[in-house]
Amino acid sequence: MFSIYYKIKFWVLEKRIGPDMPLTHWMLYFKGLMTILASRKLGKFGIGSEIRPHCYLVATENIQIGRNVIIRPQSSLMADEYAKILIGDDVLIGQGVNIYVNCHKYDDITKNIADQGYYNSETVTIENNVWIGANTIILPGVNIGTHSVIAAGSVVLKDIKPYCVVSGSPAKIINRIKP
Repeated sequence: MFSIYYKIKFWVLEKRIGPDMPLTHWMLYFKGLMTILASRKLGKFGIGSEIRPHCYLVATENIQIGRNVIIRPQSSLMADEYAKILIGDDVLIGQGVNIYVNCHKYDDITKNIADQGYYNSETVTIENNVWIGANTIILPGVNIGTHSVIAAGSVVLKDIKPYCVVSGSPAKIINRIKP
């Protein structure tokens, strides 16, 4: 009986959203309930924004989402206690996008990678009016400029200037949009 109580308490109070949080995840299927859940758990959740079912958001208090943002299914936003994920207004995030604020250390060859911990976390910023294509990976410390497009399947390792279209692994500029 106590284990059920603690599971329910965890699902409600933990700073995360996802299918592994069944008591709250079902709320993503209903726009009104999704808005209540996101407004309660996220650091900021703008009017008109949507988090679709089957997304994972971790350390939600350090995730800020602007107005009219759409986060499609299977996307993961992995903030932590040291760094944030900041998303501006009018951003489209495709299915299966992964955003990370830290990565594993691997430099010490005398230790297993799993035992080396993490590099320092770095905030990821996505400015206004950005389109991030499906299955893109955005790594720690990246800043994506206004009105940029990230092609599907790209791996973004470095900052992207405003008004750029990037593609590839690693992502490189393939076009510029004239403001």
